[in-house]
Amino acid sequence: MAESFGADAALYDRARPSYPAALIDALVAAAPGRDFLDVGCGTGILSRQLQAAGCRVLGVDVDERMAAYARSTGVDAEVSAFETWDPAGRTFDALVAGMTWHWIDPAVGAAKAAGLLRPGGTFAVFWYVLQPPPALGAAFAEVQRDVLPDNPAAASPLGAYEHFLDRTADNLTDAFTDISRATFPWSRTYTRDEWLDQLRTSGIAKPLAAAGKLDTLLARTGAAIDAAGGAFTLDSVAVSLTATHK
Repeated sequence: MAESFGADAALYDRARPSYPAALIDALVAAAPGRDFLDVGCGTGILSRQLQAAGCRVLGVDVDERMAAYARSTGVDAEVSAFETWDPAGRTFDALVAGMTWHWIDPAVGAAKAAGLLRPGGTFAVFWYVLQPPPALGAAFAEVQRDVLPDNPAAASPLGAYEHFLDRTADNLTDAFTDISRATFPWSRTYTRDEWLDQLRTSGIAKPLAAAGKLDTLLARTGAAIDAAGGAFTLDSVAVSLTATHK
């Protein structure tokens, strides 16, 4: 599934939200320097934000199509699974992963991160949690429960991502200290079509399409948005876990 997102890299880049400015500022302020490694860089959404903040960014992604798109936007991106990626002796002031660390073997990834970071370097993984208005969120959850009865995110999106934070923290080695969590609020208004495009780029889209259920999910979700006026604003949050390399 991790290699499925590049099927339409341009759609992914257009539909996925950027990260809160406060999160980017916190990452830059915490790092001892400006050399960043973006693990699972995708189309370069996070990398470009870091570049705009004055950082030098190298991206690594398992999907050649995503890395090629990132390179087309000015991001230096290499193709490899992170666990087997060869850094060729390079080290970094910060290792970041936005919406991707759940694809990484947590124990192998933490150990590799320790070998890539300079003393005092920042390890930071984070996810954004999409939280529609309560009534619309309940309608979305009902649709997902019907179409995806075994999906825990349908019941509690925040709880699903907190599980990733817990798993990451549990696998950090003695090479790290100052492990902490933070939340960063953000808002964005979505039209019906923008939200459906976001769903088309989600991790559940490919297996749903294979099972013949994606069109049902999109149609019922679109109907719920139409009933709510055709657009809505998310007052959402990004959740992060950071640590410092000793």
